[in-house]
Amino acid sequence: MFKLENTIKLKSIFTAFGLSTLLATTLVASNDNRSIDGAVKYDSVKGKYGPYHLNTQDTKNYDNGRLATKKEIKVWNLDVKPDGTGLPKYDIKHGETVMEDGKPKKAEGSVEWGEELYDAQCAMCHGEFGAGGKGYPTLAGGDVKDLHIQRLNPAHNPPNPDVSLKTIGSYWPYASTLYWYIQESMPFTAPKTLSNSETYAITAFLLSANGIKVDGEEMDEEFVLNKDNFSKIEMPNVNGFYPEVDTKDPHQGPKNMKKLLSDPTIYGKGDRCMSNCIEKQFGKGKTTDDLLLKIKVDLAPNANEPLSTERTWKEPKVESTNGADPKLVENYATYCSACHSNKAIGAPVIGDKAAWEEVLEKGIEEVYTNGIDGINAMPPKGTAMSLSDDDFKKIIDYIISESK
Repeated sequence: MFKLENTIKLKSIFTAFGLSTLLATTLVASNDNRSIDGAVKYDSVKGKYGPYHLNTQDTKNYDNGRLATKKEIKVWNLDVKPDGTGLPKYDIKHGETVMEDGKPKKAEGSVEWGEELYDAQCAMCHGEFGAGGKGYPTLAGGDVKDLHIQRLNPAHNPPNPDVSLKTIGSYWPYASTLYWYIQESMPFTAPKTLSNSETYAITAFLLSANGIKVDGEEMDEEFVLNKDNFSKIEMPNVNGFYPEVDTKDPHQGPKNMKKLLSDPTIYGKGDRCMSNCIEKQFGKGKTTDDLLLKIKVDLAPNANEPLSTERTWKEPKVESTNGADPKLVENYATYCSACHSNKAIGAPVIGDKAAWEEVLEKGIEEVYTNGIDGINAMPPKGTAMSLSDDDFKKIIDYIISESK
């Protein structure tokens, strides 16, 4: 999430400004020849920006590589469209259909199996039944009827204290997005490792946890989700996004947008100001500079990574630190790193000497007990229930040794 710094209260700013003032504000923001796209700053030259337009690297010996094979494309082409295009019918591994008893293995998963998979790989971040975890989004709950509640103006002090809970069940218009995102990006510590059947199962569980119906019927534990019945899923907010741009005519979407934006009734209404608008509303001496929303941290160094000519996939290596057992390091990465390597979560981060000194004030035995039994938002053993207590204690010892 990108945090914006509001340098002055912006109450009613957009209803009070004339067109000339808004243009002036825009010009002030762009005087340094830097463009902001997706909250990232890019250098701008002759109206173009970004590393692909303004590559500063030496391209003398640049190698364009080779064309991807059909199998390589098949492995990475996982996108799923709202109409179900892209949903897999069979389980696939390394670009080949998985065979079972001489027949293609059908990709499908039950709600019950999905709950088991979710508890093992997702609950550590998203909480039980998708109830949410510190730093990670809530996946279940909310009501589509509450979506009209918006914090329309963050400059109001305080802003609207009520806000709608946007989850899979209350906000997402298509279940295909859920399937696609899980398969591409989850679990957090090992994306793209779930099979098609496992992805169907977790999708089924999360839809069930949100009370989503399939063909008018609620999903019980025995319900099995697959490509054949996926199109019968009924999402409550399917009509909540407008104008309709997902059309067969590619030219109709822009027309719909133009029609909507040309409707004066969707904009705020207020007294028009034609001169000295900023001083009148915010005080003498105030200028457009005082109204800019500024990004606190320049994200460009991380966003503008160097272009690479590397075209081959390399299996990630588990590095052994301070002579630690590679399997131990792998267990930490699988079960603990999602929370203990991310300061935003609130758990003591590996390598933070002060934080772990404070944790150890209660004694190592209590630290072991809390880790094994769970404490606050941390589930028992970080969901690593297959590990023995002694093996899990070794992970704790490893974290502590790396934090001295």
